[in-house]
Amino acid sequence: MARRGGDQRAVRVAVLGCGNVGGGLVALLLADADGIAERSGVRLELAGVAVADPGRFRPGVPAGLVTADAKGLVMSPDVDVVVELIGGIDPARQLVEAALGAGKAVVTANKALLAAHGAALARMADGAGVDLLYEAAVAGAIPIIRPLRESLAGERVRRVMGIVNGTTNFILTTMAEDGVGYEAALAEAQALGFAERDPTADVEGHDAAAKAAILAGLAFRCDVVDSDVHREGITGIPASDVAFADRLGYVVKLLAVGERAGEDQVSVRVHPALVPKTHPLASVRGVFNAVFVEGESSGELMLYGRGAGGVPTASAVLGDVIDAAHNVLAGTAAPAPARVRARLQPMEDVRSAYYLSIEVADRPGVLAAVAAVFGEHRVSIRSMEQEGLGDEARLVFVTHVAREGDVRATLAGLEALPAVDHVSAVLRVVGEEGSP
Repeated sequence: MARRGGDQRAVRVAVLGCGNVGGGLVALLLADADGIAERSGVRLELAGVAVADPGRFRPGVPAGLVTADAKGLVMSPDVDVVVELIGGIDPARQLVEAALGAGKAVVTANKALLAAHGAALARMADGAGVDLLYEAAVAGAIPIIRPLRESLAGERVRRVMGIVNGTTNFILTTMAEDGVGYEAALAEAQALGFAERDPTADVEGHDAAAKAAILAGLAFRCDVVDSDVHREGITGIPASDVAFADRLGYVVKLLAVGERAGEDQVSVRVHPALVPKTHPLASVRGVFNAVFVEGESSGELMLYGRGAGGVPTASAVLGDVIDAAHNVLAGTAAPAPARVRARLQPMEDVRSAYYLSIEVADRPGVLAAVAAVFGEHRVSIRSMEQEGLGDEARLVFVTHVAREGDVRATLAGLEALPAVDHVSAVLRVVGEEGSP
């Protein structure tokens, strides 16, 4: 329990997990306890660190603080705040539930857990009158969770949209700036430590989908889980279309998008998209992240910074720990707005402009046949360019805003044409005037 330490009451903190983020947090708590106390007005004491292998040497971490008994540390009466940095669903979920059930504040950076079970855990925390804080779960050191939960609590948010995965942003930036294909850009990301050996969670959009669910839930005050999120990755994007997008004045980004669809629906999705070079998100390069918020009264806001990394993420965790510690001492908890179950807009009803790249036989009448398919399915063409490829040609179309279901029907019609070899890319266009 909180106790007096020097001139301040000390709040005891248990850390579960000592990887990149956990190790960074432990180092901050041990090396800068006096500075943290001076800056924040609360003294934090490290009560213990739970790890899978307590016998492994961890520089700077006193052996007496290390334990393999995570549940015992969570339930210790000497612990006020539990920081879960294990990751994944199990055993993280059981440990977080045990902490909340024991009336202890919880801080976590576990996006997978929150995207799958965040609503239930939030209700547990609210029932126990304690904090469940997770600023570091989305976009690392960028403060976006607290602004959505508190600063914009009275705002009617129309859309939250962002680049929330540094690996994919690095790959797409490299493809655009170096003119290389996906495989070469991925290999460079892996060589520099920006991509895992198995990059599936990043490049197929799973990581971004979990973050999209968390952001949409906060922005629209509704329960969204990761399985609600429409998800597309970046593995199928040809280098030729990244280059063509550049010629047309766009950059390709993997975006997490949550937006209102009328009065009673929300759309939550992750997919690559063409972003105009004039849009603030277009300038977000490399491993950096940014989140763009559009509100009815606030207008457009963007938060930008390092979206990953042990020390930056540990800094965001520490901010939550300090908030939780203040609330422990005050006997209160952070505001937890009421939520309802999300009513999701079917993906086929989403409206957007589209970029389509089609390889066709280069002979008379093909363009007219292709254009007729667009017209048949009520998809209006805004612009078209043709590029010769020997006996074939590449037709590149940008449409006006159209319904997703109509675009899918158009694609089926195009692929049925004998003169169409294949549709090489279909990308949504976002962030420009007249486009949702």
